[in-house]
Amino acid sequence: MPAKKSSQPKSKTVQEPFNIMAVVQGGRLSYEAILLAASLRHTNPDFKGRLLLAEPQMNHRWDKNPSISNNAVRDCLEMLGAETVPFENEVFGCGYPYGNKIEALTALPEGEPFLFLDTDTLITGDLSGVPFDFDRPTASMKREGTWPTIELYGPGYTQIWKSLYEKFALDFESSLDPSHPVEYWQHYLYFNAGFFYHRCPHEFGARYLSYAQAIRDDPPEELVCQVMKPWLDQVALPLTIHSFGGGRIPEVSDMLDHDVTCHYRVLPLLYARESDHVVQVLEEVAAPNKIKKVLKQYEPMKRMIFQSKGQKARAMFDRDNLPRREQALRNQLKRNNLWLR
Repeated sequence: MPAKKSSQPKSKTVQEPFNIMAVVQGGRLSYEAILLAASLRHTNPDFKGRLLLAEPQMNHRWDKNPSISNNAVRDCLEMLGAETVPFENEVFGCGYPYGNKIEALTALPEGEPFLFLDTDTLITGDLSGVPFDFDRPTASMKREGTWPTIELYGPGYTQIWKSLYEKFALDFESSLDPSHPVEYWQHYLYFNAGFFYHRCPHEFGARYLSYAQAIRDDPPEELVCQVMKPWLDQVALPLTIHSFGGGRIPEVSDMLDHDVTCHYRVLPLLYARESDHVVQVLEEVAAPNKIKKVLKQYEPMKRMIFQSKGQKARAMFDRDNLPRREQALRNQLKRNNLWLR
């Protein structure tokens, strides 16, 4: 299916300054962070906030040092205006690296609005046109019904989600979307955690961590058959957002999911399904010699961006008639030895 397009709001209010935060580690995430930083500077040269890259430090939660060891990568990120912010991972570590985005929030400046982005995100449009209300958070609606998995004789969507809302004394009924039928996954509040935002990273992070820990360590009995890896962050996120009075906010999510940012996941998927504009932004921000030289150190980027494997993958698909399920794209790319990550 072609990417959904949204229109710019008719009226534009003055936007309060905010910071952008991503989690960076050595390896793939650090190279993705270069593309994120470069795309921000390319498309939003007048951005007033800070780009803060939260970096976990080596401690007892890691079996190897998660920090960036490549000085060329560090220098490139600094050249692009990114600030690396160290933090200690005390709860999740290598056993659940998705938890980094939860624990890293307290490393950000307290009381300053933030937008979290996964590193595998390009900024492709003007952030100043997004009608953020940092008192009313939301997250990415670019998702599939990945959780929960309904067992034949087990509890249904309503029982599972209601048990979580009751665990944290939240109003379940107000979280539901009546435009979708009961026991269909979109009836329930569910996000992709590729972006989210709030007025204070400490306030949001403390509650997000509290909910995630409680679900991991003491889940309701309705979750007994549910797999929580890698979905824990996406299970706790809608509860956290709902607790702060947020929810589905299409005027924001439509823009961030389709027009202003692109959460591409992996480069083969970007080339296979994203718009010509997204590919143009990617290749333009990767082109300067100082950036290209560093990105070429990472083999998937070297082959996909600079050795035309990406364009080969792009030629295999019709963007106006893509498979409905992402797995079909993955399978075809793998069969052609183009699944590089």
